[in-house]
Amino acid sequence: MTIKQLQKLCHKIAVEKGFWGNICSCKKSVLGRGYNGAFIPLCIKCLKHTDKKDRNNGELIALMHSELSEALEELRKPNCKMKLVGEELADCVIRILDFCGGRNIDLQALLEKKIRKNKKRPYKHGKRF
Repeated sequence: MTIKQLQKLCHKIAVEKGFWGNICSCKKSVLGRGYNGAFIPLCIKCLKHTDKKDRNNGELIALMHSELSEALEELRKPNCKMKLVGEELADCVIRILDFCGGRNIDLQALLEKKIRKNKKRPYKHGKRF
């Protein structure tokens, strides 16, 4: 599977699971009144509240960061299980792919470009560490 395909799949799953919202199984949303009186998306068929259509970029980046923090916390344990570290890293990659899918970022093309750039850099990019 290519990175583009993984990106599309990760984002599709996140949308299907309700993380990108405004999508009800009925696929009919309009504005309705929420519990606090504010207008929020509401399905006109099943009358269930749907989530906001757009997600906050800062929140999405923080969620990526939280997955890395969970990997670090596992590494800090005396009986660290590398499989669990790997699972947290996989969660982070999935969040990155989902973000890129939701924001129309061609991660595969950008990775390929960055790798070509890094190949031309000096040893340790000219730094001591």
